[in-house]
Amino acid sequence: MSARLFSFIGKETGLWRVDKMQVIAGEPLPAARRLEIVSGSEIPSGLHADWVLRGITSNERYGVRQEEKSQIMAKQLSLGRSEVTCAALISIRKNAAWWALTQNERQSIFEQQSRHAKIGLQYFPELARRLHHCRDISESEPFDFLTWFEYAPAHEAAFNQLLGALRATEEWKFIEREVDIRLVSEET
Repeated sequence: MSARLFSFIGKETGLWRVDKMQVIAGEPLPAARRLEIVSGSEIPSGLHADWVLRGITSNERYGVRQEEKSQIMAKQLSLGRSEVTCAALISIRKNAAWWALTQNERQSIFEQQSRHAKIGLQYFPELARRLHHCRDISESEPFDFLTWFEYAPAHEAAFNQLLGALRATEEWKFIEREVDIRLVSEET
């Protein structure tokens, strides 16, 4: 289980420097200078952090057709590549109306109306990503989903286009809180 649980820790030290934090919807997070990512169930003791966001990787929840999944797996690059110096942590909480929908209704919005996976496929292999589910840990987590993206500086415009396309979909009408954290890799 430890390889699936990740903590994103906003604090004074860490590999990633926070370049900017933008509130798209809802409340902001406290300012942080850097970001550390810890894999596993243990958060370092004596930690002084501005915030800690936790998420767990899990099975796919919303319909990605087998064909789309195969295309994603074939195109998506791995995280942690040496040429990658830019990252983004997109933190999202959906509203009660989203969670009141049935799984089939959410699936329909995700797949048929928003075409979430189809939009994402347009931006691979330039972007690498990993989705973390927060509600699997607790419904009291401040976000439902954390998506970690990595990309080379030359692909920042493509990343911004991806976010613009996703934010224009039916699915985003259910967003209650979103914080977009942009990061640059640096040694501390």
